[in-house]
Amino acid sequence: MLAGALLALALAAGPADEPPLPTVPQSAEIQLKVQRDGSLSVVEAISVPEGLTMDRRVALRVPAPHNRDRVYGVRDVVLEGTGTATVDSGAFTVHLTSGTSIVRYTVDGAVAGDTVTWELAGGWTAQLKFLRASFAAPKIPTAVDCTVGDLPCGAAQIDHAGLTRFSQQNLAAGQQMTAIVELPAGTVPANEVLVPAKTLGGAFVLTAPVGWAWAGFGALLLALAALVWAARRRDADAAKPAKASLLAANGEFASPAGALPGHVGLLLRGRSGPLDLAATVLDLAVRNYLWVSAEDGGWRLARRNPPDEHLTGFERAVYEAVVPDEPVTLAELRRRHVELPRTELAADVVRRGWFATRRLRRAGIRIVCYGVFLTVLLALTVGYAQLGVILALAGVVTAGASAALPARRRAGADVAGRLRGVAATRAKDFDKPQREQVFSRGLPYALALGELASWVAAFDHLKHPPSIYWHAGDVTPDQAGSFATALAGTFAAARRARLLDAAGRDTTSHQPVGTHATAEPS
Repeated sequence: MLAGALLALALAAGPADEPPLPTVPQSAEIQLKVQRDGSLSVVEAISVPEGLTMDRRVALRVPAPHNRDRVYGVRDVVLEGTGTATVDSGAFTVHLTSGTSIVRYTVDGAVAGDTVTWELAGGWTAQLKFLRASFAAPKIPTAVDCTVGDLPCGAAQIDHAGLTRFSQQNLAAGQQMTAIVELPAGTVPANEVLVPAKTLGGAFVLTAPVGWAWAGFGALLLALAALVWAARRRDADAAKPAKASLLAANGEFASPAGALPGHVGLLLRGRSGPLDLAATVLDLAVRNYLWVSAEDGGWRLARRNPPDEHLTGFERAVYEAVVPDEPVTLAELRRRHVELPRTELAADVVRRGWFATRRLRRAGIRIVCYGVFLTVLLALTVGYAQLGVILALAGVVTAGASAALPARRRAGADVAGRLRGVAATRAKDFDKPQREQVFSRGLPYALALGELASWVAAFDHLKHPPSIYWHAGDVTPDQAGSFATALAGTFAAARRARLLDAAGRDTTSHQPVGTHATAEPS
């Protein structure tokens, strides 16, 4: 009974703090004990024959599955005997001379889940004729294993008394012997440390910092989606038709919020075309820069006044392109390559604060470039290359959000609503002297808005229709409307002819007269 009680106490206490000294020259006795905090205490007693030295280097960073490396930590190293034992950033190194030496140290990172792994012999420079080890833990292990290279070691077992033991004879120089012990679930806390491997695949491993970066990317997606939704909804609401006043307090014509007929296409449809070009030419006529006359059943345009400071850049370009020197008929104009100068037009609406400058898109493109550069740099250096990928994707999303955001700013949407309100203008709201000015000045807006027929009919059906001051001869509002229709048809037909000609020849068209390359605000 007494012997059994002593044996039970011995098993509960585990192996003694001092391992037995080696009895065979060139051999090792090792004691391992897992502490309750998960650290692994190791005591090695190694016998080195006279005249011989033995060295051992244990790598503290070893390959693990899924492009990761497992990192061990060794601390509290104490050597009793002759030699040295040191730890650097990548290895635990032991150098022993003749005699029996004892090395004590603590290992961190040996517990993965409920499995403890450690190298009992990490490649000694001389043969170990015999190695024996014992293992202790707060609970008896459920399974043990031991390998020498890719083969099982000599013995790895839990004996009848519950003590875990390992042994190996004739361990060749350079061979590694590793102990693997499975403990009952929750015996000690896991402390395994996994880091990305220093490989191209390891550079893209998902880590905690990368996970937080992906979470931030998700938050950015949600924020940009909310921004786009709110901006598009606001743009749609702000652009609803609003009341437009075409006369100032002094009785002079006042365009809606200062918008010109050439602005209508961009402000309402997001693009300009032949209709906006025709409206601009018509506006130049009603503002006395061009003179319109009928000739042989058609119309002729001639310069009436030179361009001045009241013309915008795109209006000046149209003026010089339509009538560069001599008067021109609509038939001749159809054969010319005239388009609305979109660069000047876009710059004008941006300058007025109606359209955004798309800085967000340019910023997104720059972020993509930075992200690609950072991905390559991190992949070739410290890893965490997914951070660069996330940055590049953030740039893509930013540029995409810029494209999805309405080009119009709030002020532009307000102007668009006022322009739509022009169609609700009634001729009877103006007295006889005002109708002449309102009809002619409003005619280009009606053309650009697609409300030409209703605008002309409203004034032509009056008992005293307004006179047309910008056209030679006695012209009715209906005839002025016919000129506007013919002018729009001229530029539309010219554009179709150019497109068909370019498609037939499959060549790059030359730079249009009075235009510059770019179609939308940048």
